[in-house]
Amino acid sequence: MLLVMLAAGIATTAAATEVFEIATSDRKPALTVVPDYPEKARRDRIEGEVQVCFEITREGRTRRVAVRKSTHRVFEKPARRAVKRSTYVPLPKDAEVPEIKACRTFRFSLEPVVREEIH
Repeated sequence: MLLVMLAAGIATTAAATEVFEIATSDRKPALTVVPDYPEKARRDRIEGEVQVCFEITREGRTRRVAVRKSTHRVFEKPARRAVKRSTYVPLPKDAEVPEIKACRTFRFSLEPVVREEIH
């Protein structure tokens, strides 16, 4: 199947995208990291979703990162790693807002991409 796709000028790319974020505040992301698509999942043509829940500290770091639900275990580690590496804008020192709990869902999908031939 892959040979037929390549012969037709179509390649497959893998992407992990953030579907939504549930948060009880207006905390603004400073750095949002997109998870890497696992090579094994790409090779085996596996797609899925992972919901990761975590706390946002006053300093804007994430902690207590845990998978809430997942369609396939192969995506859990990259999703957790992406949330751990993401940061939020720190709160001002005089703000009386406590730490915030939030969840993110990442969708891992394989999408065909048409490549143009150069002559």
